[in-house]
Amino acid sequence: MKHLKLIVAAILVVFAFSLADEGMWTFDNPPKKQLKDKYGFDITQEWLDHVRLSSVRFNDGGSGSFVSSNGLVMTNHHVGAGQLQKMSTPEKDYIKTGFYAKTSAEEVKCVDLELNVLTEMENVTDKVIGAIAGKSGGEAMKARRAMLAQLQQESNEKSGMRSDIVTLYNGAEYWIYRYKKFTDVRLVMAPEKQIAFYGGDPDNFTFPRYDVDMCFFRVYENDKPYNTPHFLKWKTTGAADGELVFTSGHPGSTNRQQTYAQIEYSRDYQYPARLATIKRTIGVLKQFSALGEEQRRRADGMLFGYENTQKAMTGEYQGLLEKNLMAKKQNDEKELLNRINANPELKAKYAWAWDSVSTAMERTKSKFKELTYRGLGGALGGRALTIARYAIESKKPNGERMPQFQDAMVKMTLDNLYSPAPVYPDLEEALMTDRFQEALDILGANDPWVMAVLDGKTPADAAKMYVSGTKLADPAFRKALIEAGEKEISASTDPMIVLARKIVPLGDEMRAWQDKNVSGLIAMASEATGKARFAAYGKELPPDANFTLRLSYGQVKGYPMNGTIAPSMTTMYGLYDRAHSFANHKDFELPQRFKDGVNKLTLSTPMNLVTTNDIIGGNSGSPVVNAKAELVGLIFDGNIESLPGRFLYSEEKNRAVAVHPGVMIETMRKLYDANVLADEIEGITAKPEPPKETPVAPVKPVKPVSKKKK
Repeated sequence: MKHLKLIVAAILVVFAFSLADEGMWTFDNPPKKQLKDKYGFDITQEWLDHVRLSSVRFNDGGSGSFVSSNGLVMTNHHVGAGQLQKMSTPEKDYIKTGFYAKTSAEEVKCVDLELNVLTEMENVTDKVIGAIAGKSGGEAMKARRAMLAQLQQESNEKSGMRSDIVTLYNGAEYWIYRYKKFTDVRLVMAPEKQIAFYGGDPDNFTFPRYDVDMCFFRVYENDKPYNTPHFLKWKTTGAADGELVFTSGHPGSTNRQQTYAQIEYSRDYQYPARLATIKRTIGVLKQFSALGEEQRRRADGMLFGYENTQKAMTGEYQGLLEKNLMAKKQNDEKELLNRINANPELKAKYAWAWDSVSTAMERTKSKFKELTYRGLGGALGGRALTIARYAIESKKPNGERMPQFQDAMVKMTLDNLYSPAPVYPDLEEALMTDRFQEALDILGANDPWVMAVLDGKTPADAAKMYVSGTKLADPAFRKALIEAGEKEISASTDPMIVLARKIVPLGDEMRAWQDKNVSGLIAMASEATGKARFAAYGKELPPDANFTLRLSYGQVKGYPMNGTIAPSMTTMYGLYDRAHSFANHKDFELPQRFKDGVNKLTLSTPMNLVTTNDIIGGNSGSPVVNAKAELVGLIFDGNIESLPGRFLYSEEKNRAVAVHPGVMIETMRKLYDANVLADEIEGITAKPEPPKETPVAPVKPVKPVSKKKK
């Protein structure tokens, strides 16, 4: 009877899950049963392949999609903002004023953007598990690392594509994802930040919402627009209330399958520390921005990123402080353990894993400060560390190197190092000073890392010395150092390189401690918890997100909010009402073209919409498509209630927020003079002009010849 109750309970859990719009599903394991049971939709392999090959990953963090056969890619303004800032100058601020290339000749090449399209997936679990069989702890970590390096390199050489090792279900599965890589990407169109991020930080992660958070790029191959048969056809009218819709994107990370001990560690250690650091960094950036217009421009993108992260993490942290969420996670874990312990074979295989994770978390707590606060801050410090580590790692056998320096990844690492993106020494100095001060405050003056970086100086003086004396802001200098080799790097007197050489051994020491005491234990135990879930539920539950392509499903649907209800869609009427309600002030001020062009617009045009799709950071820029794989929206946010979704999804109030295709076309045509772009997106072929008649020279009248009378 006890076993029967456990089986019934497990079935009810899976059944309840199948009725909810939860899950970020891998394309090898789509939610076929859930879609059929709830929506009566039969998802086909042809549909999946088309959507997958139409989906794009912005490798610096975000998602996108092809929306024309000529390589046109759509994403969010805030996903493209990093490139917009890198391309901007004091004279041309694309973030502030926007950009539109009326012709292909005017499209601007991005500084260092890489886009990926997932073309193949290969399950290599058996090879990895075989490599670590009979090993444990640090020995297993080394064997796993060596096998993964080998598999990745073999895939790169055989396929000629970018090959990424992907870990799913806490290490119960290993895959190789192969991507077609594009590095010639050019900016086509971006609106002003003021309308892309309308409402600013106050409206961020809220709904109703009024943003035109769009940005368009074009992919080139062999200096020509990339021709692709896989792109999403545009549906300007969008989707109806209650209609089934999908998102195909790259969610960054979730922690739904972590153990309760790991979630407790996040709540009690990681979140408070990370939020405190973010708060002080925002303060530094605001102080820097206040120095002048050029300082504001330089810090703008970074400030947006930190404020966005602060609001997201605050919502996640508040979720962890909710007793109901933690109780639900604890009960879920208890139910799974009861299921495992009821079966002697499963108990022998997997029951040990949860205690091992708890042990690893306790060990991590003992080194939390050292693991958290030993960081340089800024771009120059990171580049110096890359160069110093390259000198060390390049001498090791491939399988023993850090992943980013292995043969399969080192070119990508060096390409990033050589990026010509601008570096601003004054901003670098401000950020490094604050990192040093934070480390001094928390670790103390006697900490070996603090002693190494400060060398008896104040944080401000040390940062000034490193930044003012280095040549690392010059990409040519960085490349020359790498090409000169290990001896030149080891002999360099550049102060930032000298600093990196001093602290690299301390980092290696901490990494060795982690491998021996934490990482190996976590890897083995997490793999066991993943397999335990398989044994209990099969693959009815999707794996945690990890910035790989995922499919989610849901419906266009409003939700209860503040004692009333939020609609499923907003319109441009609401945009102007919000602007006037706040007297066009600060975050709620409209761009001038929206003020001047109000009478040109159809204000009933839908603007933003919400769906029950399960998303998280990284999904920004994901297309929303209907059952016909037509584009009906552009994901750009979640509502405030969705933020605890990193740990637990709730269909009642979790909502994905998207830009409606109608408002994109409306503003392109009526405010941005972008009819050519709108025609390409909507698939409108220019009508051929009627053939012009060849002009005929006028015929001069001929005088009649008079006939003489005979």
